[in-house]
Amino acid sequence: MIVTHNREKLINAIIYFLENSSLIGKTKLFKLLYFLDFEHFKETGRSVTGLAYHAWKMGPVPVALQEEIENPEPDLAENLEIDVGENNGYKYTNFKPKSRFDSKHFTKRELRLLKEIADRYYMCNAKEMVYWTHLEKEPWHRVWELENRKFEKIPYEYVLEESEEEIIQSLASEREELIDNYQ
Repeated sequence: MIVTHNREKLINAIIYFLENSSLIGKTKLFKLLYFLDFEHFKETGRSVTGLAYHAWKMGPVPVALQEEIENPEPDLAENLEIDVGENNGYKYTNFKPKSRFDSKHFTKRELRLLKEIADRYYMCNAKEMVYWTHLEKEPWHRVWELENRKFEKIPYEYVLEESEEEIIQSLASEREELIDNYQ
């Protein structure tokens, strides 16, 4: 496996949230990563981890990470202990860091967002995290409820206000036109 910069950020973001939040299982972890990526996209036009999120019933899910939890890649297994099991008919996933958070992979903005998100949702449980991702203004709501595109990818652009989205689309269109004219 080739370890990319986004992969290092993903693993370290997970470690950060495990070290700086409480009540973390798979659902809360997925929502924390979602907020990190989408808030960063809103500020910069790019995600932190490079994950793609899909609209599932309980909110946004990074499907690639969801699938990997059952069979972790070596770099994930080196850095995280993942306990998947069942108790009284309820499935659970617990995480424990095997290594310390390494801030060198992040920009100042990313570090700020990690801290803000961990602090904001510190005491939230999984049910509360689902609530926060289901709000009307959230991209999950638009895909799942408004567009009825269940289990489909949530476009990062949906985190932008309509005017911001229009500006970005206009700039992208102008860029493509310039490239076409240049060739």
